[in-house]
Amino acid sequence: MKKLYTKLILFLLLVLPGLSSRAQYIVKQADQQYDIFNYSKAVELYLKAYKKDSTLHNAERLANSYRFMHDYLNAEKWFAITTAKTGSKTENVLRYAEALKNNLKYAEAKAQYTKYYTLSRPIDTARLNFWTSACDSAMRWMKNPVPVTLKNEASLNSNQSDWGTVIYNNQILFTSDRSAKDKEAVTKKNKPFLRFDYRNEGPNKDIYGWTGRSYLKLYSVPQNAATTDAIQLFELPARADYHVGPPSFTADGTEMCFTMTRIPERWEGRKDSVKTVNIEVYTSKKNPISQRWEKPVPFKYNNVQYWSVGDPFITPDGKTLYFVSDMTGTTGGTDIWYCNRGVDGDWAKPVNFRVLNTTGNERTPVMSTDSIFYFSSDGAKGMGGLDVFRAVPRINGYQKQNMGYPFNSPQDDFAFLLSSNTTGYLSSNRQGGAGSDDIYSFVYQPAPTYLLTGVVFNKSTRQRIPNSTVTLTPVKGRDLKAQSDANGAYKFTLQSNSEYRLKGAKEGYLSDNDDRPISTAGLPPTQEIRKNLYLEKIVLKKAIRLENIYYDLDKADIRPDAAIELDKLIKILKDNPTIEVELGSHTDSRGDDDYNKELSERRANAAVDYITTVGGIDEYRIIARGYGESRLLNRCGNGVKCSETDHQLNRRTEFTIIKY
Repeated sequence: MKKLYTKLILFLLLVLPGLSSRAQYIVKQADQQYDIFNYSKAVELYLKAYKKDSTLHNAERLANSYRFMHDYLNAEKWFAITTAKTGSKTENVLRYAEALKNNLKYAEAKAQYTKYYTLSRPIDTARLNFWTSACDSAMRWMKNPVPVTLKNEASLNSNQSDWGTVIYNNQILFTSDRSAKDKEAVTKKNKPFLRFDYRNEGPNKDIYGWTGRSYLKLYSVPQNAATTDAIQLFELPARADYHVGPPSFTADGTEMCFTMTRIPERWEGRKDSVKTVNIEVYTSKKNPISQRWEKPVPFKYNNVQYWSVGDPFITPDGKTLYFVSDMTGTTGGTDIWYCNRGVDGDWAKPVNFRVLNTTGNERTPVMSTDSIFYFSSDGAKGMGGLDVFRAVPRINGYQKQNMGYPFNSPQDDFAFLLSSNTTGYLSSNRQGGAGSDDIYSFVYQPAPTYLLTGVVFNKSTRQRIPNSTVTLTPVKGRDLKAQSDANGAYKFTLQSNSEYRLKGAKEGYLSDNDDRPISTAGLPPTQEIRKNLYLEKIVLKKAIRLENIYYDLDKADIRPDAAIELDKLIKILKDNPTIEVELGSHTDSRGDDDYNKELSERRANAAVDYITTVGGIDEYRIIARGYGESRLLNRCGNGVKCSETDHQLNRRTEFTIIKY
């Protein structure tokens, strides 16, 4: 999220030279897509290339592509692969630690941070202590959550990016990259980022190449609207062909500041080079007679070719403008800056808000009516990604505090807004949402009266598993996560008359995803509910039999009874999104050896086709193998007289986990 609309890259598509090697050609194509930030297409190509040649380059590019796409599970998987390869850069260990942190694996992240420290001499112990203590703080916050309920605002969210809530004239305003024409997702994929040619009219004004979707636009909806039908484009006082960010208004509603991207008429430097268009802030005033917004005026300190200026917040009296920028003098990625307005109405020189800024990225500053400052940062001690912080004014500056869990998650949390003393909104790309970024409302409330406790066990040995991730999913609500302690124990507080589902996960284990609901309906107050979880240790290349996978004689069609069993494997693959499996089909010894081999291959391929098409599992995660009669489980080989039961034992379908 943090760089979703910060920069637009304009480029001229280069012509690829002819290459003799198909593998090299695929890598060249992948590199080109990676260089123009088209990561979804790059991933597709790098996966093909990696199957042919499992090089460090391909693994590293896959890891970083997934990182930029905020696919945290796959980023973790590929950084694990990358860091294990000879010659891997030290920086990959840090990225691996960050991915583990994004996936709530704080104990594992601490180990990788320590490893990075031992490999990277410029990193001092203070920095290492900062990283590891942040992991400890995150685990502590999750064990002691803030008494607040978050709700995914389904009436506002789409399966795209929706964020940045603002309340204006009894309406909710927010930014989204859903289709501005028909409110449906733009489905064109694998587009180059943006193609710019001085001989034509410029970049495509409908599709943003990075995402393959529309540009970010500003939308409005009445506060009491119950459906998405009431959502409309907010009328801006200027044509906005590209990105538009959330606005900010003065208390009297007569002045508006907002972010917008425009393509400059002239460029400095070579015309055939890659161009970076930075976002800008504009202000507009409402005409007191017509009550229409006047032509927007560019902010005095915009500099489209050299730095970005965005996330504006104008104080209620209109005298101060806060914004984020990477302008000269910034200490991190983007810092919070502010300008005071003089009596002549002109903005004074920008001042860096150094007491709040870090070496990371600061975003979405906003001030409440009681002068408390809220903003997001990925450079201060947090749970992972952008965290929401509050800064309370003190005599000697500001006291900065992380807002805690569940305001914050291991992913990006930003655009915090108080709508009253106990309610408000924030935006997040946390797991369990409808799209990449979602809008959440929150309500402060007293702690609930029900307690859910349990222990996470190894399914085979019954040993307790520490530092496993336990996810509690309300039927009507968003995921809550906790980590089991050193004794494998976990706990959650539950709402009355509510229903939940529970899932346990740990690296190296198959998840325990129990579909049976946990309900507090009808329970007496202060009731404690006990629920243990059992995770099965993954043993690579250990055959796991799928029961009741039968085929008609000499056929490979998937029968309804076989489909039921294959659906169970689909569930395992979905519950454990990083594992890769081999599906093997076996016959008994009766019949010709070669024919049995060919028949088993057809059956295995049919099963894999079912899993990928019906189950929607990525093809690269499952391999079909037909073994014929080469792996009999008993003595019933060629010429040996056996019962039908003995032969049936050999006619089987198995899967083995080959990677996780």
